Amino acid sequence: MPEPGPPSSAPARLRPVDLARLSGVSTQQIRNYEEAGVLPPVPRTDSGYRVFGDAHRRALLTYRALSKGYGAVVATRIMRTVHEGDVPGALALVDEAHAALHAERVSLRATREALETLAGEPPEEDVPGTDLLIGEVAALLGVRTSTLRVWEAAGLLSPRRARGTGYRHYAPDEVRDARFILALRRNHYLLDHIRPVLEDLRREGGTGALRSAITTRHTALTSRTAAMLEGAGHLHTYLTTLTTLTT
Repeated sequence: MPEPGPPSSAPARLRPVDLARLSGVSTQQIRNYEEAGVLPPVPRTDSGYRVFGDAHRRALLTYRALSKGYGAVVATRIMRTVHEGDVPGALALVDEAHAALHAERVSLRATREALETLAGEPPEEDVPGTDLLIGEVAALLGVRTSTLRVWEAAGLLSPRRARGTGYRHYAPDEVRDARFILALRRNHYLLDHIRPVLEDLRREGGTGALRSAITTRHTALTSRTAAMLEGAGHLHTYLTTLTTLTT
């Protein structure tokens, strides 16, 4: 009795156009994937035509799944490392990506907690509308001028220096930032921990906008985590298939 052939959904031989249609890319992109190591080595006929098979189909599907969560660059590195025979190295790349995602989540949580600390602070519209000198800012906040200089040396504040006199002039946004720094310092935040919060505040334009941005980023992180889990599942299945084929 002859052995059954491969199922129709997984033909023994695929053309570049078949893989291209499968993933919604051009045949040139399939060749790019081959050159980048996304696909395993592709045999050729005597006349030089590429001969793709089910292993290449599986690799392509795995790469596409990985790209959704890890991004194209990392997904390419993972697949190339697998096809170079370094599975532990590929898994290390997966670990690095998850660690980076975790660090981003921790940073986001810290920013949210910092905003909760700032919730009881004076409204941002109470910030003076004109530049203040260092002594005036110190009096407004109830701190020493040396404290403001320390914050400036740490890169948290950048007051404008007047020509000739060199006096520091704090614009309204600098006074606002100084208030934020003071509030966070009172809650034992280190200067290095305050810096990213300030950067986010400046980028978003204020606490209200930053709260909205945090919500958006949290939702994006959750979606990315789910996509990474799905991609990792595809990778596990692909690695299992490779192990089966080589044992």
